[in-house]
Amino acid sequence: MKSSEKRTNDNYHASIDLDAPYVIGEGSTANLVTMHPNASPSSSSPAASSNQLDRSDLFKFCVSVWWNEFCSFSGVSLPIDSRFYLNHSQKALKFSLFFQFRNSLLWVSRPRNAIFCRHSWVALYSSRTYRGPISRSLRRRISKRAKVAATPVLDETLFQRVISQIPPRFTHEELHNVIALQDDPLVCLELFNWASQQHRFRHNVLTYHITIKKLGAAKMYKEMDDVVNQVLAVPSVASEVLYNTMIYYFTEARKLIRAVNIYNQMRSSRKLDCRPSIRTYNILFAALLTRGKNSYVNHMYMETVRCLFKQMVDDGVEPDIFCLNSMIKGYVLSLHVNDALRIFHQMGTVYNCQPNSYSYDYLIHGLCAQGRTRNARELCDRMKRSGFVPSSISYNSLVNSLALEGEVDEAVKFLWEMAENQRLADFITYRTVLDEISRQKMIGDALRLLEEFQEKNLVDQHMYGKLLYELQDTSRGPNVRS
Repeated sequence: MKSSEKRTNDNYHASIDLDAPYVIGEGSTANLVTMHPNASPSSSSPAASSNQLDRSDLFKFCVSVWWNEFCSFSGVSLPIDSRFYLNHSQKALKFSLFFQFRNSLLWVSRPRNAIFCRHSWVALYSSRTYRGPISRSLRRRISKRAKVAATPVLDETLFQRVISQIPPRFTHEELHNVIALQDDPLVCLELFNWASQQHRFRHNVLTYHITIKKLGAAKMYKEMDDVVNQVLAVPSVASEVLYNTMIYYFTEARKLIRAVNIYNQMRSSRKLDCRPSIRTYNILFAALLTRGKNSYVNHMYMETVRCLFKQMVDDGVEPDIFCLNSMIKGYVLSLHVNDALRIFHQMGTVYNCQPNSYSYDYLIHGLCAQGRTRNARELCDRMKRSGFVPSSISYNSLVNSLALEGEVDEAVKFLWEMAENQRLADFITYRTVLDEISRQKMIGDALRLLEEFQEKNLVDQHMYGKLLYELQDTSRGPNVRS
């Protein structure tokens, strides 16, 4: 390894060549930096010699600490195919050398295959150095290489030990039990492939099902897709439970087209035990209508859900409460409240299924969102007569809708009812009610009501302060009565 030092007036410059064929590790920093003989001061000057020794030791210490941080951060010991330079002034403190060297590197936590040195990107898997900001496509390639590098490796020792426990002429039940006991999905996949190569052995529903479950739970969707293709190539070994498992994990991977294609193959199957069941439709409804809080999903897939529901009814599959609630929720969130009401009124007469609290909650929220407060209050009363308690979302929607229509007394009545039923009102609900009271009545009435809320422990100190500030700010408006 080469190293050099040059001394000119006030500047101290050391260059480190890390292109060594061996790995720099702990304990190898002693040979990392050596002083250039031409730059060494005269041996007759003990002060200069001592200064030189201190600088060299300090620099070795800095490099040692930096390399230990790198090894602990990356988890591996790798040679860096680049040069790092350090400039230092004789007039500066010695400890600033360490911080200057340490702070000159900005590490990127993910992906771990590139580091940023000053204005350069240094890739650890190649000798290329990228200067300036990198593009999106380059970031994707770097991320892809990081994923490839992070791919788990098969534990050959564990795999051989598991194979040694399998009897020579094993059955499908024995292979199923062995795969089910394994926690490593790579070992499960290798066991599946190994059994496929055994003489006079063919996989059946048990082995296919447990392998797909293991790979899907580990999110190894590419490997799972290969096993699914084997199942689809031999329709005689499939079953309704196996098809449902495929559909479920494809929806988890958001491969909805693949899931719908498997559903179509189920419908066209000649085996009656492979036809779609209510479980199949519930999996598809949940995948098409639930994507966090993204309401645009309901607008995009609602027509598909409507077609699926029609096919389910035409095929003679009786919908359950989960299926009907999914339809009501989808119609409400896609602003088709009348269609949701139609499903609601048909639940007891057509589908022989009584609505539950979720059915009422979805409809109350949808009616209030469209300003149909009177219908929402009637439905809320019917919900109470049926023995259900509205949720916090239903109460908040109803209180806000009543307050915006000017019925502040009814809104306050529902607020106290919420407290009795242990339902929580949010900040927007309290603010809407208090603002309407201050507009219609007086600001003092709103302040007294806020004090009552605090005495009943309905609002905490933080929310009380925010509401008080909002009331004081609103009191300065022209439309507020003092």
